[in-house]
Amino acid sequence: MHETTLLLIEVGALLLGMSLLGRLAIRFGVSPIPVYLLLGLAFGEGGVLPLDASEEFFQVGSEIGVILLLALLGLEYTAEELFGGLKSSRAAGLVDGLLNALPGAAFAFLLGWGPIAAVALAGVTWVSSSGVIAKLLRDLGRLSNRETPGILAVLVIEDLAMAFYLPVLSAIVVGVSLLQGAISVAIAVAVVVVILYVALRHGHVVSRLFPADEFEPLLLGVLGLTMLVAGLAAEVSVSAAVGAFLVGIALSGRVAENASQVLTPLRDLFAAIFFVFFGLTTDWSALVSMLLPALGLAVVTIATKVLTGMYTARRAGVGLLGQWRAGFALTPRGEFSIVIAGLAVGAGVTPALAPLATAYVLITIVAGTFLARLPDAAWFRAAVRRQAVRPPV
Repeated sequence: MHETTLLLIEVGALLLGMSLLGRLAIRFGVSPIPVYLLLGLAFGEGGVLPLDASEEFFQVGSEIGVILLLALLGLEYTAEELFGGLKSSRAAGLVDGLLNALPGAAFAFLLGWGPIAAVALAGVTWVSSSGVIAKLLRDLGRLSNRETPGILAVLVIEDLAMAFYLPVLSAIVVGVSLLQGAISVAIAVAVVVVILYVALRHGHVVSRLFPADEFEPLLLGVLGLTMLVAGLAAEVSVSAAVGAFLVGIALSGRVAENASQVLTPLRDLFAAIFFVFFGLTTDWSALVSMLLPALGLAVVTIATKVLTGMYTARRAGVGLLGQWRAGFALTPRGEFSIVIAGLAVGAGVTPALAPLATAYVLITIVAGTFLARLPDAAWFRAAVRRQAVRPPV
């Protein structure tokens, strides 16, 4: 069979399966994210019927999915809201790093993997998944909630911190000189500063580049700019998601409103592909030996992320229920954790780090998807109300 024909058949069959299973999940009041992951696992490495022809298509689609998720999330907020959120969440960012990186480092030492693996595993447990959380907030209708700006501020701080962390980790695992590592960090930071400056100070100029009421040029222009900035950011070891998010922040007015409208269907398609691709690239057989260690690590770091989210929301004056929503929403880890593990293993650090990170990410995504819905349950709300009115001892 011709390769293109096989590609069309595989992609079509997977999209149809995603539609049917996603509809079933929604009917039962469950997020479709775990369903997409399981579908990818079923047809990925070690699955019942591995799909090879469509792997590259889904890889590119998954990258576009994360970019669009963050770009449309950025369109919901102004540059002033972002800047205010970052200033007010500096302490939360520090707490986030300490609470969530240290357990990963300690776990690596506990397994006897050494200091380099400890630095890598600290990053795996530290950074939440912007893509997963963006979809959860949208699916649950929480983009306008009071706790959401704090959640986004933590995510942006984490992604910006990756501009420092990834070049440093690369220098450590590859063994390059201190000067080369410092140059990589300096370039990454300079790019972040330039993108932030343009987004915060000249966003209105960027918006004028696009016709607000001509949907086809608007779609092509905003999508093109978003992918261009994301690609340039990734080239200098800055998160592509950060670049896409800041493009969304830079746009305002009717341009932002209409851009969100025309890009939404594309986001829904490629975001779903992102989760399926994650499952497609996961080998079941490699996960089995690491399930229990990953589960133990996940239990600890889910708890620390909940504490991080609650602390962030409380500092913003959000009520107790909103604090729980913020805590649960931050628990999924994702794309960065896999990138960090792959970077370390590719450089010869402990091979077991890759299956551990993969199992860990799967557990936190599935658990986080269900935990994020807990605050909407009547029994949970009642328990929070009782806790809120309980007199101090």
